[in-house]
Amino acid sequence: MAPPPPLLTLQDISLGFGGPPLLDGLSLTVGRGERLCLVGRNGSGKSTLLKVIAGLVEPDSGTRAVQPDVAVAYLPQDPDLSGYPTALDCVTDALPAAHAGEAHRAEILLDALLLPYDRDPATLSGGEARRLALARALVAEPDILLLDEPTNHLDLPTIGWLEDTLAAFRGAVVSISHDRAFLRRLTQATLWLDRGRLRRLEEGFAAFDAWADAIFAQEETEWAKRDKLIAQETTWSRQGISARRKRNQGRLRRLYAMREERRQRIQRAGGVKLEADTGETSGKLVIEAEGIAKSYDGRAVLKPFSIRIQRGDRIGIVGPNGAGKTTLLRLLTGALAPDTGRVRLGTNLTPTTLDQHRSILDGDRTVWDLLADSGADRINVRGESRHVVSYLRDFLFDDRQARSPLKSLSGGERNRLVLAKALAKPTNMLILDEPTNDLDMETLDLLEEMLADYDGTLLLVSHDRDFLDRVVTATIVLPGDGRAVEYAGGFSDALAQAGGSLSALFPAMLGASPEASDSVARPKVASTPSSEPKGKPKPAKLSYKQQRALEQLPGRIEALQAEVARLESALADATLFTRDPTGFQTRTDRLEAARAELAAAEDEYLELEILREALAG
Repeated sequence: MAPPPPLLTLQDISLGFGGPPLLDGLSLTVGRGERLCLVGRNGSGKSTLLKVIAGLVEPDSGTRAVQPDVAVAYLPQDPDLSGYPTALDCVTDALPAAHAGEAHRAEILLDALLLPYDRDPATLSGGEARRLALARALVAEPDILLLDEPTNHLDLPTIGWLEDTLAAFRGAVVSISHDRAFLRRLTQATLWLDRGRLRRLEEGFAAFDAWADAIFAQEETEWAKRDKLIAQETTWSRQGISARRKRNQGRLRRLYAMREERRQRIQRAGGVKLEADTGETSGKLVIEAEGIAKSYDGRAVLKPFSIRIQRGDRIGIVGPNGAGKTTLLRLLTGALAPDTGRVRLGTNLTPTTLDQHRSILDGDRTVWDLLADSGADRINVRGESRHVVSYLRDFLFDDRQARSPLKSLSGGERNRLVLAKALAKPTNMLILDEPTNDLDMETLDLLEEMLADYDGTLLLVSHDRDFLDRVVTATIVLPGDGRAVEYAGGFSDALAQAGGSLSALFPAMLGASPEASDSVARPKVASTPSSEPKGKPKPAKLSYKQQRALEQLPGRIEALQAEVARLESALADATLFTRDPTGFQTRTDRLEAARAELAAAEDEYLELEILREALAG
């Protein structure tokens, strides 16, 4: 029996907008019920191809054929929702003529997405506008659904709802997304747009990396037989992408080891080449929060919560929009005072908040001007002088783009430039609030690689599950009812500990029963057995020796930190080993010993301070 004809066919499509072809003679079929993801480098033409499929952009040549009565719905990356007085009007307007009187369809979707019918679309936040645009795309129950970055600005409960909705959707779906977890769950075939050509893999996104690496290897063999200049033009970034995948396997193993260390600490306590200069080493204790809580207008945004964050920890914060993620972040960093409880910050902290609002991008300047404020051709990165062009290559910029005006950059390129500017500064604590919004996959790869090499402390608010799994050592979940629950590991670890479903983590936002909120699994925390014999009275205060050590240790820690800084500065001299090999070895040995003494002193001070507070309380 012959297979059914495809719903939509593109044949020999070419499009160049007056320049080199963005789409070069590509063909595509979309069959009934297919689940396709469209991937490719930033600027490769993915969104343009989706518009051609939707019939919104006419190609220079080629044909687009759609079966009679096939409905196609398109969710753009930046939807225009203007011109509608209410959210209900906006969604019902997308109903086909045959179903114009079925407003209940729109009401069902708005209820599911927690959007009031009478809300003015002009007043919606980014996440609310995205939910409204999704409702418009879904209300007609189209035969083909085209989605351009559908998870942008959505919180995790809404992403979970969207995944469940699309899993039950009977039509075909073509998705562009940077959310790897979303693509792995929902796709059955992968379309790769690369240099104008479209390749197809009859497997979901989970198989893409291995497939792409095999193609890269085959192309490199072919390029070796061609003109070397052509090879240089086309392989420099591909090699970087392939090498990053291989390096990241080792970094993931390191991350798992760090998670295990964090998990053990919680139990004991009872509860591309990128680099970021960590600057001066912070104290071992970075943040200690005890019973912090915050309310607004009588609503508890955060109920009493305690956590101890040490140097090198990577803490992820997740939760629905409005659950208090940014509030918790500001409380932990001292930017906001709690109503009750207290926050103590460690010593020598040099925090940096990554600006994802692009406020530093002035359209009248060039890429070079932004990085090299002084007008020179070199900048200071991680304590070393780097040429501007060399540094830009780390962020996948072509040499010719160094003098390009900022306004000529694509969205992904602008995001990479923001990263390059922010990460050139010394910092030992990175604060990232939703850094993955509007980032393409390559920029995410770059950010993940930088964080894998980062020696400082990280506080990260994100809804990107795959990004969290690859980066953090512990996850704080805010279900939306004021509680904050800490889990060791990434988001998948938190999900498993909570019972394996999003509704277990976020019952308040997903319509679960009130009892479900009380039954959410808490992370299992082993109590620390007391070292004192039962029945022996606890001392009422520190001993004289302990009190004396508590008074003297801050001075010793400060002296050791200064010594470590002096030794690191001396060893940074590239000529020292040649001039004085004995002196170089002596300083190296002393630096190692001083670091060990500093860590031991910080541990002792931390233990004594905890004991003092426990006795006082």
